[in-house]
Amino acid sequence: MHRTAISAILTIMLVVGCSEISGERVVVERAGPDDLLKLRSGPGLGYNVVLGLPDGTSLIRRDCVTEVGQLWCRVSLAEAPGVTGYVSADYLAERSF
Repeated sequence: MHRTAISAILTIMLVVGCSEISGERVVVERAGPDDLLKLRSGPGLGYNVVLGLPDGTSLIRRDCVTEVGQLWCRVSLAEAPGVTGYVSADYLAERSF
């Protein structure tokens, strides 16, 4: 019985932990050939730039919020899920991966 309870708890922890990395896969689009989409620390132009993302960068969209009439999405890099921030939704396109 004790072993079954531990297995159940570990399974639940694994499922809950994995739910944090789920999301819709999107790609940076229309940033421009010589420009980068700014990944910001918060949803708006007043937040610090974390890094620049070139066209074609694969992202995982978590959720989106409207800030001062602009839709901002919380994303993480598909290749490095620990790197997260906000980008303008205007530069995201849904893609099949």
